[in-house]
Amino acid sequence: MKPLLALFLLSAVALSRQPNVILILADDLGRGDLGCYGQQHIRTPNLDRMAAEGMKLMDHYSGNAVCAPSRCVLMTGYHPGHAFIRDNRQADNAKGLPKMGKPEHEGQFPIPDATVTMPEAFKKAGYVTGGFGKWGLGGPGSTGEPLKQGFDRWFGYNCQGVAHNFYPTYLWDNDKTIELKNPPFPSNDKLKPDEDPTKPESYKRFQGTEYSADLIAEQALKFARDNKDRPFFLYWPTTVPHLALQVPDDSVAEYDGKFEETPYPGGKGYLPHFKPRAGYAAMITRMDREIGKMMTLIAELGLDEDTIFLFISDNGSLNGTHQGLGGVDAAFFNSSSGLRDGKGTLYEGGIRSPGIVRWKGKVKPGSTSKAITGFEDWMPTLLDLCGVKDQTPAGIDGASFAALLRGEASNGREFLYREFSSYGGQQCVRLGKWKYIRTGLSGGKAKKAAKTSEELYDLENDPAETSNVLAAHPEVVAQMKAIAAREHQNSADFKFPALDQ
Repeated sequence: MKPLLALFLLSAVALSRQPNVILILADDLGRGDLGCYGQQHIRTPNLDRMAAEGMKLMDHYSGNAVCAPSRCVLMTGYHPGHAFIRDNRQADNAKGLPKMGKPEHEGQFPIPDATVTMPEAFKKAGYVTGGFGKWGLGGPGSTGEPLKQGFDRWFGYNCQGVAHNFYPTYLWDNDKTIELKNPPFPSNDKLKPDEDPTKPESYKRFQGTEYSADLIAEQALKFARDNKDRPFFLYWPTTVPHLALQVPDDSVAEYDGKFEETPYPGGKGYLPHFKPRAGYAAMITRMDREIGKMMTLIAELGLDEDTIFLFISDNGSLNGTHQGLGGVDAAFFNSSSGLRDGKGTLYEGGIRSPGIVRWKGKVKPGSTSKAITGFEDWMPTLLDLCGVKDQTPAGIDGASFAALLRGEASNGREFLYREFSSYGGQQCVRLGKWKYIRTGLSGGKAKKAAKTSEELYDLENDPAETSNVLAAHPEVVAQMKAIAAREHQNSADFKFPALDQ
């Protein structure tokens, strides 16, 4: 009887295990950059397999149009009208805050200590938590640094600005820095007058020997391996494919000769690259390779049915407004998959994110959903899937769509709200098939005071937002405007004069 009893107890333990969560966040990746969303030039076999073995979300939205505010929505469950961080801002620009970190100016404006983040919720539920990549929600020594916001382990970048270089001289290992064997050079460097842009050797000085994305991926794998016997929350905010265009030569070689190329000599704050199209494609394929290693490891550890994989992107690609920035040819790759504009805007190309969820045995393989979902929904959804929804903070804007992922329901959120004071000042509401957007509100860091514009789009019939039907639907507009007015709350730290009352 003893062997049978032991087998029974082992089975009971296996059945009661809470699932692991591996949340992978890409940086400036358009959903059209993935094969499973229609990409024709860039190979992403592992993410394509993840989609084939899980669910692909078609109407999923990032938290905002740029990095830090989008990540704040993801980590806290509050939409941009209620979230604390509402724009990219260095900590030094915040009145009364000391200069922090290494170097002296490192780190973004910090989220407060009282903020309940996703890793904090998982940690309270008994999970071991690890973050690997780019943070951007509080510099070293501030209330927002990762180890003060629920992470047991952190490895990678703290500051978004430092992350513009994939060959940095150091990375953060928990609360200490480790030196890397990379030569120091500014991330906004460009070719010198005596360096021939037509010769590949002119670009060699913008490379090092330790590629940050590889080092970060190695630490993420180690964390999963070290914690295989207990439930873990693994947040992997990779810096790929954010500028600068940098990737080891062996990856560029995979695309050598595949595209017509015009060397990018640098400028506008980003490093040069001899073959920018090949470089961009290679960065994404190398990221996909590292994700494949994680998928293989999880299977080898016998955790495939006990691990939820999630892949999303913090905002849209460098399409439209940013086309050509840093050498990225988003138009050539159709990175926005036909959607309007890209990063920095609240048009669909700026905030529509890829969304891939794989949980073997739980999420139906090859399924797709057009339910409206957003970054604010991931904390309650993942906690719900893991059987610890009681850890969901009260009063957040996010709502669980765990039932959708289990195949029990098909509807998403009632409405989705976004605002962004920069890039001229913008505000939008998604309600069913309708998208209401205001631009030219001239808040924040707008370089030009544009004329305010109101637009309404029928995304079901016009996903590219080409035909403004505002005048034909006054009742819809009135409903959307009421939502927009209700969902904005004033922020003392991130003022938006056009909306504040």
